[in-house]
Amino acid sequence: MQEHMKESITAEFADVCIRVPATEVDRVKSVLSNFLELAGIEYSIPNDDEDLLTWEEAFPEIVPGDILQGSRDREGLTQTELAAKIGVKPHHISEMEKGKRSIGKNMAKRLSKVLNTGYKVFL
Repeated sequence: MQEHMKESITAEFADVCIRVPATEVDRVKSVLSNFLELAGIEYSIPNDDEDLLTWEEAFPEIVPGDILQGSRDREGLTQTELAAKIGVKPHHISEMEKGKRSIGKNMAKRLSKVLNTGYKVFL
């Protein structure tokens, strides 16, 4: 399953998030509500007044270096192994993770290929 289609499962329920054009939100909510009622499925749709946050707003202390380190750990790579795969010196990986070296667009794309993620998370 692709990363953007994973569900967050809590107890007996799963949260499913979809992105629709802002002009169609009410119509999509209505159609989904009707469908779920017809199917006899218990559900809830957040109200517009609920404070929904992006992950950046919820975790402002997370910086690209943290994401790099977490992605590298997830893939089971050391800094030296990752450096070899993208053709840089190991201390460059360390500096990027510590925020001492910025991660540019080209570097982000190289990292994303090895770390199986979108390059924009590193920017």
